[in-house]
Amino acid sequence: MRFPLRLKFFVFAALLAVAPLVLVGQNLTQLTRDELKSAANEDLTTVAAQLRTSFDNTFQGRWLTPLMVIRNGIDSNDLGVPQKVSLLTLGLEELPQVVALQLSVEGSDLPILVTNEAYANKLVLAGLDPVKTLATPPDLIKAIAGTGQYGRPVVRPMDTTGDWIATLALPLTTKIAGRQVTMAAKIDLSILGEMVRRHPFAQRGEITVIDQSGRTVLGDEQRLLSDRRIVQSTLPLIVAGARADALEPYVRPDGAPMLGAYAFPDWFQWAVITELSEESAYAVVNAITRQILIVGLIGFSIAGVGALIFARQLTRPILKIGSVAALVGEGDFSARVENVRSRDEIGDLAQRFNQMIAHLGERLELMKFVSHSTMSAIQSADEDGMHRGGERRRVSVIFTDIRGYTEFSERVPPETVIEALNSYFDKQTEIVEKYQGDVDKFVGDALVAVFEGDEMERRAVQCSVEITAAMARLLEDYPEYNLHVGIGVASGEVVMGAMGARDRMDFTVLGSTVNLSARLCSKADPGQVLTDLATRDASAAVLDTVRFDSLPPIPLKGYAEPVPAFSAVMAEAPTVAEAGEP
Repeated sequence: MRFPLRLKFFVFAALLAVAPLVLVGQNLTQLTRDELKSAANEDLTTVAAQLRTSFDNTFQGRWLTPLMVIRNGIDSNDLGVPQKVSLLTLGLEELPQVVALQLSVEGSDLPILVTNEAYANKLVLAGLDPVKTLATPPDLIKAIAGTGQYGRPVVRPMDTTGDWIATLALPLTTKIAGRQVTMAAKIDLSILGEMVRRHPFAQRGEITVIDQSGRTVLGDEQRLLSDRRIVQSTLPLIVAGARADALEPYVRPDGAPMLGAYAFPDWFQWAVITELSEESAYAVVNAITRQILIVGLIGFSIAGVGALIFARQLTRPILKIGSVAALVGEGDFSARVENVRSRDEIGDLAQRFNQMIAHLGERLELMKFVSHSTMSAIQSADEDGMHRGGERRRVSVIFTDIRGYTEFSERVPPETVIEALNSYFDKQTEIVEKYQGDVDKFVGDALVAVFEGDEMERRAVQCSVEITAAMARLLEDYPEYNLHVGIGVASGEVVMGAMGARDRMDFTVLGSTVNLSARLCSKADPGQVLTDLATRDASAAVLDTVRFDSLPPIPLKGYAEPVPAFSAVMAEAPTVAEAGEP
């Protein structure tokens, strides 16, 4: 993966700025975290114990003891029934949370019931019958008597109002007709719920009261919390009646880490659970961490900006050199690295890079003046460079010569001559390269091309015929030029290599085959392609688009006997009649 220089400087500066703060901050936060955990655990156990004591004191002091006084008064033989009913009524007036008092006679379904008027009106507004709702059924009294849990509250929620009601029973010693008489009371436990909701700890933590089934009590709705590990720990203790207060850190099912403690009231089969998330418990640590992060961020920013500025000054010239290198790679040799004034190694590099581009541009321009074979020879040369000399190769050579060029150059301006000549050579070169030939040189108005490899004769002939057709189309576009092309094609052995002076060489082909191609070109009529026998024999069998017409042997300069020659012309498509003949 690429790792830019600027990023390296940035990372280095960041490490210098942040690493010391990280080490100091880590030790500081660990020490603070340990202290806060100890304080949070003490707070959790204290709150749980406070609420447990408050529940017990409220139940015993506010309700159970006064109710026992009322029970004792009613149990007196000195009071008649009216006086006992009056005592029940007065007891309700003095105990606002007691919403109903009743006297039940064993075996009778008609108890004496006195209800709290305000609470009864509340039930009426809720669509309930106060007598049916607040009456303690005989079955419940019998169940309490069976367990001997007199004075122990049985707590149930009232679905319609959402109130939590505790029912307790106190037996009387006085009997009626030999039957047991029991005083039952219903108590509204909303004051206990208010204790939980208004406790200062509830502002930063959670206080939950659960029963032996793992459901919440004293709230607006019951929730089953048995999936919490701390609740699972309390359930066996509630059922067993144990009262072992404890601390327990755990993780909730949603992944939140918590600190927790629990305590058990004496008079209720409940557990008071206090919980504090580690996030809240370690708020001070988080604040310290934030301060460290802020300081670290400031230091990081300063170091980062400084590193970026320094890196930018250092890498800007390198990036410029890279951009210019990309332009040069795309062929733009006019690009230069500019505005690099640094007097160091980078400045020297930019200067040398510009010199290299200039030299490459010069070489590129020089490449336009040499053939592909010349470039191939240069590229394959050894480390000592090119050496003069040649080797024998079998090739096909074509010569093209523009007819009428001398007269044309005398009657038009030199600029027009150059423009026309370049147009003709552009088209001819394009066709030569199409057939995988190599333009060896331009000699005045003549072009010399060499073909090597498989079917070189066929490609040379097809190239020559297509050149004559292209030149005819150019004549149609520029009839005023009155220029035609004659072409000679010959195949055979040549000597190919570097020839000339030690400091000025030319990579070309020499030999009788080259001379023969040139002589045939000189004898070709305008628009005619003349080939030698070797070319005709090698290509006639594989060419169905070119026809070779035999010509009388042509006397050529330098040859003792006339040379056989053939005119290569584009073959015409057969007529329908000819195609149908057997």
